[in-house]
Amino acid sequence: MIFRRIWQGVWVIWGVITLLFLIFYALGDPVEYIVGDNADEATRASVRTRYGLDQPLPVQYLRYLNQLSPIGYLPDSVAAETPHLGLVGPIALKAPDMGRSYQTQAPVSQMLASRMEGTLILAAVSIVLAGIPGILLGVVAALKRHSVWDKGILAASVIGISAPSFFVAVVIVWLFAVKWQSWTGLQAGGYLFEENIFSPGRHIVWKNLLLPALALGLRPLAVFIQLTRSSMADVLGADYVRTARAKGLPPLPVVLRHALRNALNPVITSVTGWLASLLAGAFFVEYIFDWQGVGKLTIDALNTNDFPVIIGCTLVVAAIFVVFSILTDLLYAWTDPRVRL
Repeated sequence: MIFRRIWQGVWVIWGVITLLFLIFYALGDPVEYIVGDNADEATRASVRTRYGLDQPLPVQYLRYLNQLSPIGYLPDSVAAETPHLGLVGPIALKAPDMGRSYQTQAPVSQMLASRMEGTLILAAVSIVLAGIPGILLGVVAALKRHSVWDKGILAASVIGISAPSFFVAVVIVWLFAVKWQSWTGLQAGGYLFEENIFSPGRHIVWKNLLLPALALGLRPLAVFIQLTRSSMADVLGADYVRTARAKGLPPLPVVLRHALRNALNPVITSVTGWLASLLAGAFFVEYIFDWQGVGKLTIDALNTNDFPVIIGCTLVVAAIFVVFSILTDLLYAWTDPRVRL
């Protein structure tokens, strides 16, 4: 099964690459965004030659695929500058080349690597803040069904699901960084790592992580509450749970050993899916809080029509979803033996 899922993931990535090529190269003229409207024809011709845009469209597409492929043709002119492992003749195992930014001329892969750290940290903290309380509150709501606790938790989760992340981010900024700033000491923008002119190196400022993680994790928290409550309610009525109770087992082992593990299957699927979404889709939250991650890098590239950076960020997003989709299947099979069979 795993090899079939990996093969399907490869086809998904290929489809995304082809779609991006059609959008940014076949349906437009990248030269206009590189040199601007006032450049002369000689400058335009020089740029076309430099980026290979003077070649026929099929040749550009094959060259585009070769650059992004980890196994491909590596000419001698660039082999000395590219880390690779030779396979057969000019065919080599190499790092995917995403090109260079139109604005800064920096390699896109380096730009993504420098920003991925921030997105990984923000997504990981957000999913922890959402997952642990979400599962605990969902279990409490299932055990106290139709009580005041259950109704209150469900009402709060409905509000959390209904509010988009960017709206929650704006409200959180207004409340904690503007209205109550004198009490909280928090600010609207900032990054986890900051440089201090009085001491060299980067310094961790944990308080800058709190508000964006809260804004990003509130919606998945509400989803986890409802999923855990629904799944736990179904499992608590199963025959093997009633049998365990009839044997006189204490309530806590019945809930933890017999009910919770089986109830976590849909929750695990949702957690891994939401982690991929948080890794890839924290665009507006990062932009609102000035968080230096992949999401903010993508929006900045959209504002400047920096196509290589936009394409690189989109491919990273697609790869993240493919990888986490495969991991979700593996985790689901691990928690539920029926899936393995």
